[in-house]
Amino acid sequence: MMLVERFPELSEMRVLDLGGTADSWVRAGVRPSEVILLNVHSEFSEEPWLRFVEGDACSPPTSVRVERFDLVYCNSLIDQVGGHERRLRLAETIHGQAPHHWVQTAYRYFPLDAYFLFPWFASLPPSVRGALARRWRLASRFSAEPRVALEGVLAVELLTKTHMRYYFPHSELLRERFIGLTKSLIATR
Repeated sequence: MMLVERFPELSEMRVLDLGGTADSWVRAGVRPSEVILLNVHSEFSEEPWLRFVEGDACSPPTSVRVERFDLVYCNSLIDQVGGHERRLRLAETIHGQAPHHWVQTAYRYFPLDAYFLFPWFASLPPSVRGALARRWRLASRFSAEPRVALEGVLAVELLTKTHMRYYFPHSELLRERFIGLTKSLIATR
């Protein structure tokens, strides 16, 4: 696991997870000392080391902003927050909450779109993507309703290396590969 290789002391860290779920941490090979999950959808977990805070990662509640963490973890959220200005705010949250971060996003130019599981989906015009999202049942954002399908399409903006270097200029940019091709990008510090 790349995260554990990068942060071998993860089990001793206090982690702020932006947009994550309890299940992903419960199934993880390493358990941090504490994980605060900030998400627009609240969850419950019986795990004493997991705490949920309902809120927007681009504008965290004061209860989160006043805390400091060892690591901010953000998996597949930056491509769904709603445009450049909100991505800037998310990056500010990430930079301001901890000395270390791990921000992963699906790569725009990987042949198979991570959300819609359709080849070169992000390169198609929005009208075509909306029509496909109404018919392509493998999509995580499938809807037969035209307006809902288009909304799901417009809510995702896959990023490039240029985007990630802009939002995380002092971070190392890692590439997660599949069959030799870059599948996702990770900004880490």
